[in-house]
Amino acid sequence: MRGQSESLTVLNKFGPSGHGEAQVQYLDGDFRVISPGTYVRCAITDVRIPLDELKYWSVDLQEAYSVPTAVLQRHFPGALKTQG
Repeated sequence: MRGQSESLTVLNKFGPSGHGEAQVQYLDGDFRVISPGTYVRCAITDVRIPLDELKYWSVDLQEAYSVPTAVLQRHFPGALKTQG
């Protein structure tokens, strides 16, 4: 039992792993998880994006996007026509 309690202490040393919002460093073609979590938030829509579904981000702005239209909205705000 002693070995198990030591490993549990190590796992919980920095808080719960795999729960909540992750802190991520966005790189060219990849990203690095700085602080564990299960999701990041879209910079435009504030939607939760599960890390395993993260496809769109900006290296320069260090932010994630949920869908391609969110990318366009951030980088080319006048490019999307509103439907009315």
